[in-house]
Amino acid sequence: MAYVVTAPCHGCKDTACVAACPCDCFREGAEMLYIDPDECIDCGACVPECPVEAIFYEDDVPAEWREFVQLNAELAPRCPPLTQPRAG
Repeated sequence: MAYVVTAPCHGCKDTACVAACPCDCFREGAEMLYIDPDECIDCGACVPECPVEAIFYEDDVPAEWREFVQLNAELAPRCPPLTQPRAG
């Protein structure tokens, strides 16, 4: 299991969550961030840092956003790692 970035991140791409992540599992896509489920250690440190409340534990993703579980798994490996938060 892993944490998942969902719809509220689309167009936001705030990186406060990246600063809280101890394992560098965030990836930056064109429109949003993703979490690589193979790298996520399920610590939950990123959840309270997300200003748009877009991050959920995989089992807790709201029904309307369930497709983001697969989306993170598919797209995260294709996107560049984001290991440092962006300024501003």
